[in-house]
Amino acid sequence: MKHRRRFLTTVILVVVLIYISLLLLLMWAEYPEPTSSINTFIDALWYSVATLTTVGYGDITPVTPLGRAIGTVFVLLSTGILVTLVSALISFLASEGFPLLRLSFQRRKNWYYFADTGIESATLARQISQSDEQAVIIYGQSRNRMEEAPDYPCLFANVSPARIARLKGSVGSKCSVFFMQENAIGVDARAVNISALPVEVYARTVNGEDTLSGNIHFFQCYECCAREYWRQKPLLRRERRIVLIGFGHYGAALLKYAILTNVLSPDYHVAYHIFGNAEQFLQMHDQLGAAFSMQREAEDRDSLIFHTGDWAAAHEVLATADRIILCDDDEQKGWNIFWHLRRYYPIRGRIDLRSSRPIPDVSHFGVISDIYTPEHVLRTTLNQVAVSMNNLYRSSHPETALDWDHLTDNLRQSKIAASEHLFVKVRILLEEENLTELTADTLARAYAVYSENIQNPARLEEYREIEHLRWLRFYLYHNWTYGAVRNPALRQDPGICAYESLAPQEQAYGDYAWKLMGELRLKNGS
Repeated sequence: MKHRRRFLTTVILVVVLIYISLLLLLMWAEYPEPTSSINTFIDALWYSVATLTTVGYGDITPVTPLGRAIGTVFVLLSTGILVTLVSALISFLASEGFPLLRLSFQRRKNWYYFADTGIESATLARQISQSDEQAVIIYGQSRNRMEEAPDYPCLFANVSPARIARLKGSVGSKCSVFFMQENAIGVDARAVNISALPVEVYARTVNGEDTLSGNIHFFQCYECCAREYWRQKPLLRRERRIVLIGFGHYGAALLKYAILTNVLSPDYHVAYHIFGNAEQFLQMHDQLGAAFSMQREAEDRDSLIFHTGDWAAAHEVLATADRIILCDDDEQKGWNIFWHLRRYYPIRGRIDLRSSRPIPDVSHFGVISDIYTPEHVLRTTLNQVAVSMNNLYRSSHPETALDWDHLTDNLRQSKIAASEHLFVKVRILLEEENLTELTADTLARAYAVYSENIQNPARLEEYREIEHLRWLRFYLYHNWTYGAVRNPALRQDPGICAYESLAPQEQAYGDYAWKLMGELRLKNGS
């Protein structure tokens, strides 16, 4: 690169010297001639500019043979210079130079840089542009890689995130970078040293913690899908048997969030029947038996039954299921199972089919536009609720509680899981099973019901037991066990026990998770 710049500098200097020499020679040739209009260096410069730009005013012309010879050189050069200028302009407009120039005038806006132009990137970019009036969408690839022309404002600049960060500098409030291809953070050359850039990075992955370093945040499309599924299609009290067919990434995520969020009542129990290869899942989560009945349906707790045989032979389970979730990672395989169930099996419950595109007249989930949203990828709202929950807990435990920035990843995930259960708590209080959106009004109504109901000791006890069971499931899912003293390194906690075994002050530990509705109600202006 340095050699190229040195060569270009040398060429430019040589051209400039030749040009000045021609002007001096023209002036020297014309100056002695009385009829010549070129008497000074400025006259020679004016004549050369008028000739090279093909304007040719005719107010100044050479009259000597040498002057006309030099004029001929300028005439011959004019066509080449014009072509060069036009080519340079076209090249500038077609290269990264033009979009970078446009970006330099929009530095105070919020920049969102996408490393690729796939359908996932396009879906998220469209929603960001609709929700953020100050958004500037930047694609780090050329436009011809996008299947369909965007219907929202965006720029294409085939440059690295580092160059974008340098151009943005410290002006404005936000610069975010997205790697939407799965596991791209480990293989894309543009991700090298990205943790050192002053940007927020969101990277899609199969596995991994939510945060790798201070500015890198991972997300899984499977978990986004599972969150959205249980939010839009919540578990109903009349449902006692749920069947999951297909236990790949999607199936494991759906079961995870069923375990973490589907806690409706200490007296309500549901059996989950899972078809697919769950050997690794069971090896990784070997403490679930402390909260669930494993491999048999029980009356006093939820049950997890993992079937090693093919779903097609489980006629009795399918016929009595209240809900069948088709969640195979292979979407076409899910469609095949759907048609076989409709054609050959007596099904009393509903069938939910995972599909990346909307399907008329079929209960479906997992549509790309529902998964790749700012809410799921950036998780701004969810994290804000979790932070508010932690602040509320700190207000009642100032001597031991830590602020959000000093929490371990496990404690952060615990708070986030608690905030995700907020939907379930509001449904319980308002007795609205199909509630899918939280507003200031719903929070206010739910908090009013909670404040009234806890005057009844039995209801207060029920709410506390629900929260303890939810908390217990989270820690058992992550393989914590009982220990007389909390020890994160050994994954031990004294709260890993039945609710009845807790001391009264420990039973009240989770009250802040219910009181969060009141704080959020006030923040929303209700």
